[in-house]
Amino acid sequence: MGDMANSSVDFYPKNQRQELNHAGGFGCTLSELRSLMELRGAEAIQKVQETYSDVNGLCRRLKTSPTEGLSDNLTDLEKRRQIYGQNFIPPKKPKTFLQLVWEALQDVTLIILEIAAIISLGLSFYAPPGEESEAKKQDGAVAMEMQPLKSAEGGEMEEREKKKASVPKKEKSVLQGKLTKLAVQIGKAGLVMSAITVIILVLYFVIQTFVIDRRTWITECTPVYVQYFVKFFIIGVTVLVVAVPEGLPLAVTISLAYSVKKMMKDNNLVRHLDACETMGNATAICSDKTGTLTTNRMTVVQCYLGDNHYKETPDPSNLNPKTLDLLVHAIAVNSAYTTKLLPPEKEGGLPRQVGNKTECSLLGFVVELRRDYQAVRDQMPEEKLYKVYTFNSVRKSMSTVTCMPDGGYRLFSKGASEIVLKKCTNILNSNGELRSFRPRDRDEMVKKVIEPMACDGLRTICIAYRDFPAGKEPEWDNENEIVIDLTCIAVVGIEDPVRPEVPEAIRKCQRAGITVRMVTGDNINTARAIAAKCGIIQPGEDFLCLEGKEFNRRIRNEKGEIEQERLDKIWPKLRVLARSSPTDKHTLVKGIIDSTTGEQRQVVAVTGDGTNDGPALKKADVGFAMGIAGTDVAKEASDIILTDDNFSSIVRAVMWGRNVYDSISKFLQFQLTVNVVAVIVAFTGACITQDSPLKAVQMLWVNLIMDTFASLALATEPPTESLLLRKPYGRNKPLISRTMMKNILGHAVYQLTIIFTLLFVGEVFFDIDSGRNAPLHSPSSEHYTIIFNTFVMMQLFNEINARKIHGERNVFDGIFGNPIFCSIVLGTFGIQIVIVQFGGKPFSCSPLNAEQWLWCLFVGIGELVWGQVIASIPTSQLKCLKEAGHGPGKDEITDEEMAEDEEEIDHAERELRRGQILWFRGLNRIQTQIRVVKAFRSSLYEGLEKPDTKTSIHNFMTTPEFLINDYIHNIPLIDDTDVEESEAPPRRRFGASPPQSPNKNNNAIDSGIYLSTDASKTPTSSSSPVSPLHSMETSL
Repeated sequence: MGDMANSSVDFYPKNQRQELNHAGGFGCTLSELRSLMELRGAEAIQKVQETYSDVNGLCRRLKTSPTEGLSDNLTDLEKRRQIYGQNFIPPKKPKTFLQLVWEALQDVTLIILEIAAIISLGLSFYAPPGEESEAKKQDGAVAMEMQPLKSAEGGEMEEREKKKASVPKKEKSVLQGKLTKLAVQIGKAGLVMSAITVIILVLYFVIQTFVIDRRTWITECTPVYVQYFVKFFIIGVTVLVVAVPEGLPLAVTISLAYSVKKMMKDNNLVRHLDACETMGNATAICSDKTGTLTTNRMTVVQCYLGDNHYKETPDPSNLNPKTLDLLVHAIAVNSAYTTKLLPPEKEGGLPRQVGNKTECSLLGFVVELRRDYQAVRDQMPEEKLYKVYTFNSVRKSMSTVTCMPDGGYRLFSKGASEIVLKKCTNILNSNGELRSFRPRDRDEMVKKVIEPMACDGLRTICIAYRDFPAGKEPEWDNENEIVIDLTCIAVVGIEDPVRPEVPEAIRKCQRAGITVRMVTGDNINTARAIAAKCGIIQPGEDFLCLEGKEFNRRIRNEKGEIEQERLDKIWPKLRVLARSSPTDKHTLVKGIIDSTTGEQRQVVAVTGDGTNDGPALKKADVGFAMGIAGTDVAKEASDIILTDDNFSSIVRAVMWGRNVYDSISKFLQFQLTVNVVAVIVAFTGACITQDSPLKAVQMLWVNLIMDTFASLALATEPPTESLLLRKPYGRNKPLISRTMMKNILGHAVYQLTIIFTLLFVGEVFFDIDSGRNAPLHSPSSEHYTIIFNTFVMMQLFNEINARKIHGERNVFDGIFGNPIFCSIVLGTFGIQIVIVQFGGKPFSCSPLNAEQWLWCLFVGIGELVWGQVIASIPTSQLKCLKEAGHGPGKDEITDEEMAEDEEEIDHAERELRRGQILWFRGLNRIQTQIRVVKAFRSSLYEGLEKPDTKTSIHNFMTTPEFLINDYIHNIPLIDDTDVEESEAPPRRRFGASPPQSPNKNNNAIDSGIYLSTDASKTPTSSSSPVSPLHSMETSL
């Protein structure tokens, strides 16, 4: 590298040396690299050739090597950072605390309270004749102090991020739509109740004062009258504040953030918060096989070599030397040189497999034959490989051409056995001599060798070669004429054991109502055997196992178009899709999601690791990318990254998703009970006694309990295995079930009975002064303090009841497993003692004695007993109860979700007029709360490599764009690397007529999808490791 760097200027023409100096010693400026990055495919190659002659020329300018990359010279690396900048995306500058406070102050409800508090505070300094100004302190002034804390926690903390019209969005969160509708409905009801409260209070005061008492409006008393009106207005706003469930966004955010943090420990790295909840509603999982259901630790366990079928690795002394030498060269040379075996990390352990796992198994086979593959590679370094046809989902094979000493060429090929064997016309016998290999010989080998291996769950790979004589050089771009007339060397059976925990995980999924489907590129027999071992298919069940070719034949009409009706006949019974391409996976996922045959729309999760899995991962409701074997493109397209590539981690994601849904339902059950009671008490009390039994500041404290504290307590319940014993809720399942409605109304009846009893006869029971009809600025009474304290005690114990939403009797089950819940309940109880005993006038409280406290506690504990009574009432007998919190209608969902190019849906904006939206801005935009948990999300990447952006030159050179036309949608697709190969094939486009296919076994071609090569844009040698694509990737 040093020599290359020192002599690199000699490669430049004189007119380029000045430019070299401008680039800080390099022959390429930052702007030139940036402009090069903006190009794609053939245009980029043309630009490289025009400007730099070839990739090697660009590498010489950058003083780097296409094979070795940059040197470890720290001085050189620092110089490059100064000239070209760091390979780092700077984080967005976070908002300061004052900015967040200012944004919180923009809440409309808070602005109203601020205005009321300012007016009340101003009027308090005016002393009417005969009164002292000292008694003019209003609850509203304290409300102004308390409300920002509540609003900052539960209100809208940030402005909605600008929607980018260029980025297609779709609604993915079922819970969001349901909560938005429910919040709007509750908000409307609260607005009506608060308006009615204010109107009744004002009318009652005016009629009582100026009609019944026949008083006249005295100018000097105007501030007093205004104070009454302000008081009535504050009571009305208090009713609105209590009625509006502003804690819903906070509850969702806390629950999702908590789940995301905990899911990281379960090997689920969540990239999109809504995916966590969506996974709880999953009804289908389309999983890859290799590495997800299996260990991805591949080993050659059987082989067919020299007319003999070996059930274990043969002794090399029993093999023909010529055959053995050909086999070793075919494996060592015809594989990625980045694939290798390294010594075990621990003594006595297995060698570490680096790179493609299939190729690692073949290299391990060479080692077991007591041969050194690295010595072969040293004799034939990668730069000397003449031509490479890289693996992709169309070829299902990989071929490499090397130069022979006599001037001829030798081609090595390996790939799917049934595909490569069709191209073989000879086979090596036990003496290492060529023997004719006819179609009937191939059929016999399939029957006696390949099928038995596949039935044992083995992946079968055929290894072959072909010699080209010296003389006229073949036309290498005509692959159909190159990779034919092969000579079969061996067929090997590779075992990839099923992960021991996978069968139990799949049983849990099936018990939870989730259908698991395997989508793999393996042979149908291998896939079926693995599916049986995993438990995906069971003997006696009515299921389908199809190959991609047959799958396409069944779902397409005579014109090659996909018909949803045909697909609907296939997917319900389909369990295994073998020899499938990424296009087949996308077609299956899209077909299941778009299907309307069932009672509700399917919610589909998909796993993927290859670049071409991107469209399927994007289309799925939840896309899982493999954290170990997955490509950067797959990770970018995913919602959740499995850091251990293990299917059992998906089951944990299902548990957490269902737990999120249940946590929100628990919070709703608790909050709506408080809402119903508080609103009725405030409304009724105000109308009867011209004052609310619960003062404004007390209401705000209750609101703080049920919003912030309850959100944190109920939204952090850990998941249990019992969540997997029920079916998915589905998209149309209401948030508030009939059982929850029974609990809400039942507990509301108990609390209202207690509150109104204390309100009207409490002074008699406790032998204290009545607090009803007190003057405007009278001191706090024990009567109303007991009502307030009893109300809070009932909420605390009802919070324990709210932990169960399905009618369970043991509400204490697992309570000590959630220390946050216990801490919040005890902490709230402690703060309540302080407020009552020492709150005084600011909280409108009078200290209570021990007997009064015991009665308040007794009534609160009665909530637990009353909960058992409610649980004894069969929900089925209460036909009058209605469910609430339904999602959008079925037709509405289908239309919206199929319109992927539309902006994100906001149900509240659809329902409300523009003016009304201001009132519910904090309710109908749950996603705006995401920044609250930025700290949670940012910490998830600690210690992990962040997914690279798609603008890196590596991704640019390895992800050429493709276009799939299924006559409905156009989606970008990148040719797949089914067994983790990263090389890209030539750029192709779908055409109307079938061209000459490079692979007659391509399922897509046989099924009516045709690939046509755009000759004007396709490079002639894109698959070679020394081509511009490969060299650019290697060097940069």
